[in-house]
Amino acid sequence: MKKTSAKVMQTGESVGQLAWKKLRRHRAGSIGMIIVGLLTLIAITADIISPFNPVSQVLEYSLKPAMFRGNALHVKNPSNPELPIVIPIKEFHQQGDSVFYVDFSGRADAQPLIAMHGTSAQEFHSRPLYILGTDAFGRDLLSRVLHGARISLVVGVLSQALALLIGIVLGATAGYFRGKTDGIIMWVCNVVWAFPTILLAILFSIALKTANDAFGFSLDAFWQTFIAIGISSWVDIARVVRGQFFSLREMEYVEATRALGYGATRTIFRHILPNALGPIIVLSTAGIASAVIIEASFSFVGLGIQKPQPSWGILIFDGYGYISNPDNWGLAVFPSIAIALAVYGFNLLGDGLNDAFDPKSLRR
Repeated sequence: MKKTSAKVMQTGESVGQLAWKKLRRHRAGSIGMIIVGLLTLIAITADIISPFNPVSQVLEYSLKPAMFRGNALHVKNPSNPELPIVIPIKEFHQQGDSVFYVDFSGRADAQPLIAMHGTSAQEFHSRPLYILGTDAFGRDLLSRVLHGARISLVVGVLSQALALLIGIVLGATAGYFRGKTDGIIMWVCNVVWAFPTILLAILFSIALKTANDAFGFSLDAFWQTFIAIGISSWVDIARVVRGQFFSLREMEYVEATRALGYGATRTIFRHILPNALGPIIVLSTAGIASAVIIEASFSFVGLGIQKPQPSWGILIFDGYGYISNPDNWGLAVFPSIAIALAVYGFNLLGDGLNDAFDPKSLRR
């Protein structure tokens, strides 16, 4: 018996380890992890994998269809040596110390070799490929979609972190102390819950912008967006945490902490909260998906990330007028697909986490 007990103790697994094993066997959850992982990788490496600068304009290449290949010379840029000036051309040839070319409009011109961005044709001449085409300002759509993933992911994570902070503090306080404290906090929750989240987020965004202009705060549109989304999305988290604390505070180990003289703060955050993390993690995953949609909606109506930053909402706004154009329908469709995939991935991951942290499944 002693040997058997020792073996069980050695091979025992934590709740996190059991949940991870269950999540890896969950098909939908695994697909969600892959999508979210790819989204995170794209957001981190957007500067590396993007074929062009997302705000670089080549007006001659405006509204080009997918798989359009350009023909361009690169000239030194005095204001930014790392970002050369792009001259779209039809043809060119090098003669002596000069480069002669016919530009995109058919006009003949020349540049001294010393002004070129490089010393050979392999360096200052390129045939850029625009895989998803270009927008009305000649910016590469693929690069803007890839950089939009960074904005959406960062806004979603930061806003959800703020919502978690508010929701956990208020929900834990209400569930642990109960009584009048619970009544006041739940009254605030019900008032906030009475308003649709996106409308409340718009209200907070306008209030933050007004305060920023009136008092000279240094909050740009990015900070205003994630703060507005975060302080309008905490109610569901607070209610879930409150419900978890209602049941967990009656457990024997919580009574033991009181008997040992531990304070309420230590009991809440070191003993009760870790045992309530499962539902919180599941809810926060779904919250990130909602934040991505709200951020895109904000940017679409001009309240969120501002131009020329490549937010997915801005891309849809700039491109929806071309949806019926056979060559440029992708201006609105491609960023819409990106939003749908991101939300789909987070929702699948949330479903997988929900099953993984289910106490009944953990016993299997």
